[in-house]
Amino acid sequence: MADRLTIGERPRASSERPPAGGVAWRRRLTVRYRLTPWWARVLIVFVLSRVVSTVLLLGFARAQGPNAWTLPSPDYRSFATIWDGHWYYIISAVGYPTTVPTTADGHVGESAWAFMPAYPFLVRALTELTGAAFAPLAVLVSVLCAAGTALLLYRLMRHVLPEGTALFTVVLFCVSPLSPLLQVAYAESMFLLLLCGCLLLLVRRQYLPMLPLVAVLSFTRPGALALAFAIGLHGVHRWWRRADDPFPRREMAAVSVTAVVTALLGVAWLGVAGLVTGRADAYTETELAWRAPYIGYGPLVPFTPWVEGANWWLPGGLGIVLLVIALVGFGVLLLGPWGRRIGVDLRLWGAAYALYLLAVFFPQSSTWRLLMPLFPLLGILALPRSRIWRGGIVVAFVVGQYAWLYYCWWVNGYDWTPP
Repeated sequence: MADRLTIGERPRASSERPPAGGVAWRRRLTVRYRLTPWWARVLIVFVLSRVVSTVLLLGFARAQGPNAWTLPSPDYRSFATIWDGHWYYIISAVGYPTTVPTTADGHVGESAWAFMPAYPFLVRALTELTGAAFAPLAVLVSVLCAAGTALLLYRLMRHVLPEGTALFTVVLFCVSPLSPLLQVAYAESMFLLLLCGCLLLLVRRQYLPMLPLVAVLSFTRPGALALAFAIGLHGVHRWWRRADDPFPRREMAAVSVTAVVTALLGVAWLGVAGLVTGRADAYTETELAWRAPYIGYGPLVPFTPWVEGANWWLPGGLGIVLLVIALVGFGVLLLGPWGRRIGVDLRLWGAAYALYLLAVFFPQSSTWRLLMPLFPLLGILALPRSRIWRGGIVVAFVVGQYAWLYYCWWVNGYDWTPP
């Protein structure tokens, strides 16, 4: 006689089997992932990535010998405030000099005027408020700004990419070769947070609300001029497409005002440095002092530094060839089918910032750091869904962190490769 069914029990077919343990575990994990808020996923990625970078930084700190900033084997907060971090500490403690220091042969030398005030003054305000030391607060500000950048980056990429690809873009940002800079006493995290907020507003076509962010950004790191150029290009593109995508006069005016004000803010620090020191060229000459050990002193001629740098690093024409290849490759990346997937506005930012770097910066070891504002273009690298590709690029980026810390951050005797 067939077994009787308990009330409410569903008959089970003879071929039905309960899911295997691995399958059931994956199902539960999938359900839990889908129930997790997007911001929690982003923060989990961020925290895990900070664990990796912290382990690498501590490993290099343990091996660090005596140097201009620390004793051998410094603790984390001391190791996190070397290089430019020491300049930010000076600014936080005593502000800026009222004159521009000069070298023995009369040239403008290195000074605090090369570094903008928003980050060190924010840390100074926190030290006054809490009584804590500069180093831990500087690191805390950087980490919190980096976490905010990761959250905004996800929202930015969701305008152009699917959910999973947007999250993997955040993964690439968090494990990128220079991501240890997100947790040291540098202004990059703060700048990237403000920049990501501006780009998110640009994509949403909320132009005038960008200006408060731009006002702080322009006193955090150089780059506001590139942003002004990108906003202008955005306005030109909208005007060109106005037949298919209406561009009301009110929005035309808002774009124009935002671009012009951003451009003016982009040169505001030059004016401040000139007024305080009495030299109109105080900021630019101070910046040029950092390239003097490579090519000597000379005027800033737009779009010549990269040619000079290419010939200095690889003379005989090879440097120029590699520069041309890099520029063509970058253009293909932006204009190719993968590049088009991230939308027009982010590609316009990439083009504007790249032109800005070509115009004013000399290529040296710190150039890798100056490329960080191109981080929205990581969305292009996040597009392939292959597990081999995604796993491989994450591993490659983590290896890149080790390489960058070894060659640029870790101080090995007389070190001419600053980060």
